[in-house]
Amino acid sequence: GKKSKNPALWWVDGAGEEVRWSFEELGVLSRKVANVLSDACGLQRGDRVILILPRIPEWWLMNVACMRTGTVLIPGTQQLTAKDILHRLQKSKAKCIITDDSVAPAVDLVGAECQSLKFKLLVSEGHREGWLNFKDLL
Repeated sequence: GKKSKNPALWWVDGAGEEVRWSFEELGVLSRKVANVLSDACGLQRGDRVILILPRIPEWWLMNVACMRTGTVLIPGTQQLTAKDILHRLQKSKAKCIITDDSVAPAVDLVGAECQSLKFKLLVSEGHREGWLNFKDLL
């Protein structure tokens, strides 16, 4: 079929790089992300997920994937301190946190104090000990 002139997602970064996904592409990718959340992370309907990412395409994929899996998305800003993250993890009893290299060190500082936290998902090209790599799993 023909590609729609109205993409479901059209994202452009500061350097002019862009990502355009049709509704079909967004559907396929969000199903893959939902599988990562339910299979690799073992998340089930009602489980809480904290998402701390800049507004990159993966942020939108995680939003749609959480809707698909029935998990409760708790968005957060990258300006949160380790203390802020600890508070949110403890109060929400989140089982999973999804973030990038800029926030992962703060999560590592407080993660041991959160008994409910079972999975840490890193959106990065690199790897970090104790974290699942989102791009590898996708």
